[in-house]
Amino acid sequence: MNTKAKEPSNAPSFAELFTPKLVTVLREGYGLAQLRADAVAGLTVAIVALPLSMAIAIASGATPAQGLYTAIVGGFLVSLLGGSRFQIGGPAGAFIVLVASTVALHGMDGLILATLMSGMMMVAVGFLRLGTYIKFIPFPVTVGFTAGIAVIIFASQIKELLGLSLTDEPGELLEKLPALWDARASLTAAALAVSVVTVAVILGLKNWRPHWPGMLIAVAVAAGATALFGLPVETIGTKFGGIPSGLPAPALPVFTVDLALQVLPAAISFTLLGAIESLLSAVVADGMTGRRHRSNSELVAQGAANIGAALFGGFCVTGTIARTATNVRAGAHGPVAGILHAIFILLFMLVAAPLAAYIPLAALAGVLAVVAWNMIERPAISVLVRSGWGDASVLGATFFLTIFRDLTEAIIVGFALGSVLFINRMSQSAAVETETPFVGQDVADSGTSYQETTAANPEIVVYHITGAFFFGAAASIGSVLDRIQTTHKALIVDFGAVPFLDSTGANVIEGLAHKAHRQGVRLYIAAANPDIRRALLTHGVRPPETCYTTTVADALEIEGQTAA
Repeated sequence: MNTKAKEPSNAPSFAELFTPKLVTVLREGYGLAQLRADAVAGLTVAIVALPLSMAIAIASGATPAQGLYTAIVGGFLVSLLGGSRFQIGGPAGAFIVLVASTVALHGMDGLILATLMSGMMMVAVGFLRLGTYIKFIPFPVTVGFTAGIAVIIFASQIKELLGLSLTDEPGELLEKLPALWDARASLTAAALAVSVVTVAVILGLKNWRPHWPGMLIAVAVAAGATALFGLPVETIGTKFGGIPSGLPAPALPVFTVDLALQVLPAAISFTLLGAIESLLSAVVADGMTGRRHRSNSELVAQGAANIGAALFGGFCVTGTIARTATNVRAGAHGPVAGILHAIFILLFMLVAAPLAAYIPLAALAGVLAVVAWNMIERPAISVLVRSGWGDASVLGATFFLTIFRDLTEAIIVGFALGSVLFINRMSQSAAVETETPFVGQDVADSGTSYQETTAANPEIVVYHITGAFFFGAAASIGSVLDRIQTTHKALIVDFGAVPFLDSTGANVIEGLAHKAHRQGVRLYIAAANPDIRRALLTHGVRPPETCYTTTVADALEIEGQTAA
């Protein structure tokens, strides 16, 4: 009995796909020099993450303590289990809109349950190896929803920036702006001064001393001034009573079937946005370092981080681009830097929690105002607007739907528009050319290419198809191929410039083969790659009605011999 040796597969194994990068780094060898580099990077990122985590939590309708829980537990698990060497996890500005709306609709119990459900979904998405497909979100969509989120974040901070007294602030932008205008008389000069100084310190240090932790210094200056001069501004202490000096005991969130069904749409939105944001952050880190992340392993880690954060009373965790980039620029060697960043934040809670009570909300609003400004990718927007109406339309639709409708709806509509735009461009790139070549013994003997002949045989037609032959181009190509006349004796379809054929295109060729057979026209399929040939055979385009040849010249030679 003959047996055929099985060729080794190039596909990565399950272990290779889901091995955490921490394990990979430790296998490479990890010593004191690497630990020192990771400790410096981890401390640098923790200094950046401290004010951001509290500011994002407050803007999301949560407490500053919950923001720190999320950064500690979520950041630790992302680095411990993740598929990216430099990813830093924690609360992200992109989630402010979704988290705030979830809290408003379902309360804190609903938010924590939605976070737990989202974590489970993300683990499933990772193990199903869907991470590769999530990265297919078009670039104009990511730029559009990021800019839209930035506008909403800034609008949500106007009240704190100006120190306005507004008991019931609307969530919708079109309702929020008139309400803020009506409350303009309650503007607090001290709050406005704190927010302006905070922004000025952050921007000034960015230009003067870019390696200094501008956000933390600005918040510390604001807190010190508030404590020293007794400024009449709202602080973390006056609104939240400060922050605890440690982590709470883990506990399962409140669960009922009714609540789970109510928060299911929010959980799906958390999963979608979290997957996009974390993988985008990992790609940015890859571009800065030349490394490659494991997308599915990263999603599993993000899911575990969300589950862990929910058990400790936190909320959505994702990879954060700004903190990840800071980690890379600070000279991190591997995931240990992210683990240490979480430990440093925990140490801050243990040692300096009482000092956090003096931090003004206006200062944290100033931090988020700078974050919102940095989120808007102005060069990318300029390029997309100049690229043509298609990309500009996708960008604009995503941006305005994010602001005025819903983030999930914006991503879905933007992705759909981007897909339609891609299909239209691909269909326009597909074409078919017709040729009636000369077939004779002198050509075969001389080796002259059939394209170089000037004589033509009207009984033979060659169709040269270029571009992807898929459902978007099937109608236009099919209308040309369908022009078989009774005077034709042979029809040659050249697939040499066709990289891809879908079932719709194969069905068009199947109909062509049947029609040619009924009219007594010999059909040749030339230069089809193995995948295209397999698809055509599956759809019934088989010998002897159809002859497959390696080149068009081979088909012409065979036809010349048959006619003779």
